[in-house]
Amino acid sequence: MKLAIQENIVPGKTLSEKIWKIEEYGFEGIEVWGSDLPQRLNEIKDALSTTKIKLSTVCSGYGGDLLGADRKSREIAIRDIKERLGMCAELGGVGVITVPTFGGPKIPDLYPWRSDVRDVERMILVEELKVLGEYADDVGAYILLEPLNRYETHLINRLEQAVEVCRVVGKEHVKIMADFFHMNIEEADIAGSIEAANGYIMHVHLADSNRLLPGYGHIDFKSGFNALRKIGYRNFMALECEIPGDPDAELPRCVRYLKSLI
Repeated sequence: MKLAIQENIVPGKTLSEKIWKIEEYGFEGIEVWGSDLPQRLNEIKDALSTTKIKLSTVCSGYGGDLLGADRKSREIAIRDIKERLGMCAELGGVGVITVPTFGGPKIPDLYPWRSDVRDVERMILVEELKVLGEYADDVGAYILLEPLNRYETHLINRLEQAVEVCRVVGKEHVKIMADFFHMNIEEADIAGSIEAANGYIMHVHLADSNRLLPGYGHIDFKSGFNALRKIGYRNFMALECEIPGDPDAELPRCVRYLKSLI
């Protein structure tokens, strides 16, 4: 297991400065935001070419909504995710973190055909992911479905729900990611849920129960890491959290803490 960190929580005026800091702190990877990835592609390439730090993942940043109420919104999401998948592969990253939809349903009530709009949403999502999955297979970067807690999305909250979607889609490069902050809210047994998702977890986010650095809340990371080791997880675990203090002191301390648990 390798440690990475999102670019936005690292001090530095340029990406090169941030990457230098990341290496100094003891991380092995960087997660970049996808919102302006097309405009920054060459900058990221240049910055990575001078360091041992690797791109772990691209975090979302696409337009539209895979489960938007109108066709255009869904088409934009598919187009933008494809674009980011290609760039992620070009940069050597694992994949693009993908949340099917934020908040509540956008598709209108379809009574009396369907009593639960979530059934329709899942069917639409599966077909979209078949299209995206075929493209992901071609370029070699993963679509990483991220379950979020119930306060951020209504649809996919637990690992098992994301795994079930992947099984129905049936594409090699459609997998899931596990976020300890969200799992702390939604999973009855974090370690057990990780083990049950064996073969599907391709990325991990780290934040404690209060969204601070690991060690500042009450999540049992040790048992979760043991479960990841048990299923043979080898990829990145990226920090996505707030830093309660001076990053130059807190981030290397966090790296030491996490490595003591891995």
